[in-house]
Amino acid sequence: MHPILSITIISIVALTFGFIVMWVSNKFRVEGNPIVEEINAILPQTQCGQCDYPGCKPYATAIANGEAQINQCPPGGEEGIKQLAELLDLEVLELNPDNGDEKDIDTVVEIVEIDCIGCTKCIQVCPVDAIVGAAKQMHTIILDACTGCDLCIPACPVDCIITIPAPVPNTINRIEKPQLYSLINRAQQL
Repeated sequence: MHPILSITIISIVALTFGFIVMWVSNKFRVEGNPIVEEINAILPQTQCGQCDYPGCKPYATAIANGEAQINQCPPGGEEGIKQLAELLDLEVLELNPDNGDEKDIDTVVEIVEIDCIGCTKCIQVCPVDAIVGAAKQMHTIILDACTGCDLCIPACPVDCIITIPAPVPNTINRIEKPQLYSLINRAQQL
């Protein structure tokens, strides 16, 4: 056999196998650790840092890697610990008191606006950007975005941030979808 023909055949076979390997690796790729995503879905997403991690996803990663216990999340409470224990087939543990206490009711914070001096310290520590305002201007809380982590309370130098029960979503006044669509159609015809 001619040497150039042999080299050509080997090259074609190698390229073919290379493309097959590349296709299979793309087809069956696993993005990240799926158990981390399942753990993260159970966590309350308050991003409060009470677990000694900067947010829920890093805490989920630490749990999946065996670097953290499942009982360090006060906002998740006993129910969250039970769900994590069931998912990971671990023993249910008591909430670690070093990380804080479980709240009986969901809370958010509110700024007593007449006392606010506009220092922006609360804005800087809010992990979910639920506080809006500008320097030397009054700030306010976006209640729908607030997770109730309370990280802004110690940051406030004038103690103008208070904890209140989370408001119940107002679903009574929502327009049903068929009525909403007809309302939109009527508005577009005007």
